Amino acid sequence: MAITGRAVFLAFVGVLLVFLAAPAGTWVLWAVLGALAALLLTDLALAANSRRVRLEAGGATSVRLGEDAAVFLIVANPDKRTLRATVRDAWAPSAVAGPRVHDLVVPAGERRRVETTLTPVRRGDQHRAHVTVRSYGPLGLAARQSTHAVPWSVRALPPFHSRRHLPGKLSKLRELDGQHRAMIRGQGSEFDSLREYVPGDDVRSIDWRATARRETVVVRTWRPERDRRLLVVLDTGRTSAGRVGDTPRLDHAMDAGLLLTALAGKAGDRVELLAYDRRVRAQVRSQGRGSTLQAIVRAMTPLEPELVESDSAGLVATILGRQSRTRQLVVLLTDLNAAAMEEGLLPRLSALTARHMVLVAAVGDPKVAEMAAQRGDAQSVYGAAAAQKTLAERRRITAELRRHGVEVVDAGPEEIAPALADAYISLKAQGRL
Repeated sequence: MAITGRAVFLAFVGVLLVFLAAPAGTWVLWAVLGALAALLLTDLALAANSRRVRLEAGGATSVRLGEDAAVFLIVANPDKRTLRATVRDAWAPSAVAGPRVHDLVVPAGERRRVETTLTPVRRGDQHRAHVTVRSYGPLGLAARQSTHAVPWSVRALPPFHSRRHLPGKLSKLRELDGQHRAMIRGQGSEFDSLREYVPGDDVRSIDWRATARRETVVVRTWRPERDRRLLVVLDTGRTSAGRVGDTPRLDHAMDAGLLLTALAGKAGDRVELLAYDRRVRAQVRSQGRGSTLQAIVRAMTPLEPELVESDSAGLVATILGRQSRTRQLVVLLTDLNAAAMEEGLLPRLSALTARHMVLVAAVGDPKVAEMAAQRGDAQSVYGAAAAQKTLAERRRITAELRRHGVEVVDAGPEEIAPALADAYISLKAQGRL
């Protein structure tokens, strides 16, 4: 049972009447209290039964972070009385649901629909906590209240802001792939076409079956293989928790990984995902040609940075232990932290580069460069010195990685995704991928 503001107002009026009629005796007090109680009980008896209300959930099941998703409730009134109700749809604060409270009138035997808009501010599954129905009587003095479990969840996916770069990168890829220029045939492992033998051709390229059907000797021509494998590796250790701007470094890495996945999928390459710190947090394996973008988005959604030092030895062992016999491009999205690199990844790079091509992509903090340029006062000079040391360490680690044959992309949060895509296209143009 719940008491409304109207009942409180009537009680206040009753107190005034008792005060004004004080000389008449205490019977006035009892009369006022009895009348108020009678009104409350009558109103409560005439209210529809809130426990019998039937609720059905529906609406969106996923939404990109920062976008809106609409979910709804169907409120059915099986009671013989009209339902005058307030329905409170409770979600977690990070779901940013609104409106949370709906006022509605549902005649006996009818249904009404109420809608709530969610604008999540955190990745992951957003669950409805419960639905509270408060059914008022015709006088609006008292209400029956009950709480219902109406399960529904909406998955907040990574935002994929870098999607705007995809058309331009695809245009470059098409030019590279030969759709905007003549295809250049050459050495490779993927069959292209047949042509007549000319002096100087490798006799091992002769197609004897085709030659037997013709009057001339025929050779096969090849082109570089297009069905390549990429492994996108997300470092979910403590360095990924650092915020660059208002966003964790892990989220910037995810955005860059999604653009690369979409681009490579369009190129016909197979993209897989591995998220690792001290154990595997998520992985997606390719089952053949075709985009794995949606599967990778779903796998990234619940990931959060872990406040532990990443186990580089375990990461390298996990990559090498995957059932992939072919050479692939391993894209490691991490931070160029000097201590973590020197004690973790660098001593183990040779084992990884012996079997795979490695590309390290890191999100730099533009505020460090801003600090390095400040010279206003003594505090600014000390800050600039620390920033210069940080930048020098990053340059040193970058040079060390490149001496090990690793490609490095170090860019700010706005540039990391297109820069990584350009590095991928450049490797394809050089015939290294």
